[in-house]
Amino acid sequence: MWPWAGCSDVPSPRGRATTAAVAIAGAAVLTAAASGPVRGQEAVSQQEALRRAFPEPAAIERRTAYLDSAGLARARRLAGSGVEVEQTVVTHYVGTRGDSALGVAYFDAHRVRTLPEVLMIVVTPDREVERVELLRFDEPPDYRPPEGWLDEFRGRALSPGLRRGRDIVNITGATLTSRAVTRAVRRVLALHEVIAPLEGGGAAGSTGGGNGGSGPDDRPGRGGAP
Repeated sequence: MWPWAGCSDVPSPRGRATTAAVAIAGAAVLTAAASGPVRGQEAVSQQEALRRAFPEPAAIERRTAYLDSAGLARARRLAGSGVEVEQTVVTHYVGTRGDSALGVAYFDAHRVRTLPEVLMIVVTPDREVERVELLRFDEPPDYRPPEGWLDEFRGRALSPGLRRGRDIVNITGATLTSRAVTRAVRRVLALHEVIAPLEGGGAAGSTGGGNGGSGPDDRPGRGGAP
């Protein structure tokens, strides 16, 4: 049983449902960071992680978007084969300074091999990855992704090449880790494209300010649909 309160989409032993944490990224992830910090590092709370992504005096607004069946199907198509997208409730955090949007942060929890990790993935207004931060990693320390490797995702948009072994190099001796992180990034970028939190109008519902929605076609950022 995973320790995140409010997480009903718990992964099965076969790893069927690995994507619940984008939908329960509020107090649940804060609990995760407190009860299971990254090994060898201090625990990072959700608030601390968000403030690192959007430093003062930026404002941070928690929003929730809701996907209908068409939105979920589109997110799965954009994420591509091998990437599970199950949630229809997507919690995200929009950083702003004045009238300018700084980006959107998402929290994604999933299994690596048999144990969980939690990532914060920040997407820029240009729909590119700004940062990938590891908040929790319960597998042995030898399998933890190095910060330098996580930096490989910076500036990447959702594209066919955003795959382990293509644009993203594999981590020697930690193939499952590199695969899990890359899939999480693709999942978040696909959901971001569908809910379009920095754009007005669209099919996906949203609460907390701003509109969810979809773009005019399935071209995610630069590079086209995977």
